[in-house]
Amino acid sequence: MASTEDKAASKENTSSWKDSIYNPRTGELLGRTASSWALILLFYLVFYCFLAGMFALTMWVMLLTLDDYVPRYRDRIPNPGLVIRPNSLDISFNKSNPHKYAQYVKNLESFLQRYNDTEQEGNMDCISGQYTLQEDEEGVSKKACHFRRALLSFCSGLSDTNFGYHEGNPCVLLKMNRIIGLKPHGDPYVNCTVKKDNLIQMHYFPKEGRFDKKYFPYYGKKAHENYVQPLVAVKLMLTKEDYNKELTVECKVEGSDLRNNDERDKFLGRVTFRIKVVE
Repeated sequence: MASTEDKAASKENTSSWKDSIYNPRTGELLGRTASSWALILLFYLVFYCFLAGMFALTMWVMLLTLDDYVPRYRDRIPNPGLVIRPNSLDISFNKSNPHKYAQYVKNLESFLQRYNDTEQEGNMDCISGQYTLQEDEEGVSKKACHFRRALLSFCSGLSDTNFGYHEGNPCVLLKMNRIIGLKPHGDPYVNCTVKKDNLIQMHYFPKEGRFDKKYFPYYGKKAHENYVQPLVAVKLMLTKEDYNKELTVECKVEGSDLRNNDERDKFLGRVTFRIKVVE
C-alpha cells in the first residue's frame, strides 16, 4: 500500500499540472495573465495589419505601372510559334470509318466558327500586302480585317464538311501565335515537307499559303477584340501508297525574318506532326 507521503506527492503533482494550464489563485492562463494576453494579441493585430497594409501598398504601386492594353515586358517572345488544327500532333484515322475521324472534323468546325461570315460582318476590308496601321489611342477599339473561311477553299468546311478526311486527303489548319506589334518583313508563307523518299503533293489555301501583311500588327486582346488570326490550310493529297504508314510532316514559316530553325524551341516558326491514314 502507498504511504501517506506518496499520496501527498501525487496530489501535489496533479495540482501543479492543472495550475500550469489555469491557476485560480493568480488568474493566469498558460502562464500569462489576462492583461498579458491582451497586450500580445494587440501587438500581433497591429503587426499583421501593418504587413497587410504594406502588401496592399506595393500591389497598388505595381498596378499603377501596368498598361491595360499592352504588356509591360514583351522581349522574351520576339517570334511567333506555329500552331496546328486539329489540336493534335498525332493524327490517325480510318478513312472508311466516320467515327474514327469525327473528332478531327468536329475540332476543325468548332475552330472555324469565328471565321463565319456572320462573325466577320463587323470587320473591315483591308489593303492586301500592306500593314494595317491604326492610331494608338487609349480606350479606342481597333478595327480588325476580316478573314472569311471561304478563303480556305476545299479546307473551309463549306463545300466539304468532312475536310477531306473521308477521302483520305485530310486538311490541317496552321496559324501563328499572336504577338502584339509584330510586323513580319518580307512575304511570309507556309511550306510543308514530308520526311520520306517520295514527295507528297499538297495544296495550300489561301493561294501559295501566304500570311497576308494586312493582318499585322496585332494590338492586344483588349484593344483588338474582334481580331482573328490569318490561317493557312494544307490539304495532303495522299495516295494508296501512303496509306497505312506513319508520315512525319514539318511545316515552316518561310519568306520572312521570322525564325524557324531554333533547336531549343521546336515550335518557333514551325511545327511537326505525324499523320497516318488507314483504308
